[in-house]
Amino acid sequence: MIQSPDPARISPHRGLTFSGEVLPHHPGQVCQLAEATGFFNREEVSIAEELVGERLAGGEASGYLFLFAHHNQNLAGYTCWGAIPGTQSSYDLYWIVVHPDWQGKGLGRELMARTEALIQQAGGGKIYIETSSRDQYIPTQGFYGRMGYTREALLPDFYAPGDGKLIYAKKV
Repeated sequence: MIQSPDPARISPHRGLTFSGEVLPHHPGQVCQLAEATGFFNREEVSIAEELVGERLAGGEASGYLFLFAHHNQNLAGYTCWGAIPGTQSSYDLYWIVVHPDWQGKGLGRELMARTEALIQQAGGGKIYIETSSRDQYIPTQGFYGRMGYTREALLPDFYAPGDGKLIYAKKV
């Protein structure tokens, strides 16, 4: 029987490698990457770093799964996701972050496609993504739409007055 290639390893992007293994240097790299985007506030950067630390400390029992894209020794992008407790086959995509040097070059699409494939291989049936309704997130919302996600809900003033939570979903 021919086995399909591991979606966490093969890339059409020259020089990129993908791995789901979380290593001790990843919390710092994730923090630096999130800061480099100029997109996330300090609290959000801390949360991103914290989730990697939780995975290191608790392994798969932490509920957080990762896919890292490296170029040489540098983190070019990553995703973080996990099964939603109490559901049969629903998953949350918690983070997708791409370094500014790699934005607009297809890495976000590749990370998303690989993550979706890994979720599907694990028995996932639907993926949920939450994001802000602020104007700053309009490009993010457009990206999710181009990736086949549909807006399922708006929770007004969720994060702060004038800053609602948008929930996107996609069947895989």
